[in-house]
Amino acid sequence: MSDCIFCRIVRKEIPAKILYEDEHCLAFHDVAPKAPVHLLLIPKVHLDSLLAVTPDHAQLLGHLTTRIPHIAQLSGLEEGFQTRIHTGKKGGQEVFHLHYHLLGSGH
Repeated sequence: MSDCIFCRIVRKEIPAKILYEDEHCLAFHDVAPKAPVHLLLIPKVHLDSLLAVTPDHAQLLGHLTTRIPHIAQLSGLEEGFQTRIHTGKKGGQEVFHLHYHLLGSGH
């Protein structure tokens, strides 16, 4: 596992307001929210970005994607939200650990 900030959150070396966790992923509140509800969903395994994804990661990405509706429900976003993945510096990625942004207004 890498020493990136998200890997350190996975290892519980850095505190985060965690909303959901299972054996493959972790969802927590963004420390600099861009919406009333702004969550980050990350795989526990380090992948720099979507550019690092291979067919071997299909099951992991499927797991992450299928967890999104449950995480949305837990956070009051069951009526709708935006999902974003920034990829690479030119794509606006700031932390180089693959992550989904879930953004919405909540209740």
